[in-house]
Amino acid sequence: MLWPDPAQCDRLVEIRDNLLDRIAEAEREGWLGEVEGLRVSLAGAEDKLAQVDRRRSNLTPVDLGIPTHHHGK
Repeated sequence: MLWPDPAQCDRLVEIRDNLLDRIAEAEREGWLGEVEGLRVSLAGAEDKLAQVDRRRSNLTPVDLGIPTHHHGK
């Protein structure tokens, strides 16, 4: 699975906000087909932001211990 780069989070927020503005404009103008397409794009942007949030919350260090070497008999 490809994960969105957390460094791009600000850009994703910018894209999401722009899509919200464009949806509002399309609704005012009565461009129903445009509204539907923009909502699909908005869902994708919001999904990517959620992936970044999940990924950030799952990045807790795990202690794997010190490896040891066992000699077999």
